[in-house]
Amino acid sequence: MHTVNAESRRVTQSVPSRLAVPAGVLAAVAAAFAYVGTVDPNEPGHYPACPLLRYTGLYCPGCGGLRSAHAFIHGDLPTALHANALATLGYLGFAVLWTVWVVHAARGRPLRIDPRPGLVWSLGALLLVFTVVRNLPFGGWLHP
Repeated sequence: MHTVNAESRRVTQSVPSRLAVPAGVLAAVAAAFAYVGTVDPNEPGHYPACPLLRYTGLYCPGCGGLRSAHAFIHGDLPTALHANALATLGYLGFAVLWTVWVVHAARGRPLRIDPRPGLVWSLGALLLVFTVVRNLPFGGWLHP
């Protein structure tokens, strides 16, 4: 019996079939951004409030993310950065990662994301510092 490994199957697939999953992910993200771009999060009643902010008065790292996405969609980068700078950088990071994924898929190569522990810890530390600083008195410029 002849067995075919996943690597050889991937190379023999057509380019459109290799791009189906990245295209589906892009469609889902585009639909979410289209919704947030249409339904303004600055108007009350459209989205649920952040439970951490509601019950403790503290901003979580995601607070302002929807307002950031709304401003980003409308091309207002300063407002997007003010609402949630980390989320705005995340949108750009996603775009880069998605592009690399598409190039790999088109060439028939799997995308292997294997971040080193130092990178994971650094990103976690950045998230923690962002969260703490935006809740301190001198971090008011990071409030959504």
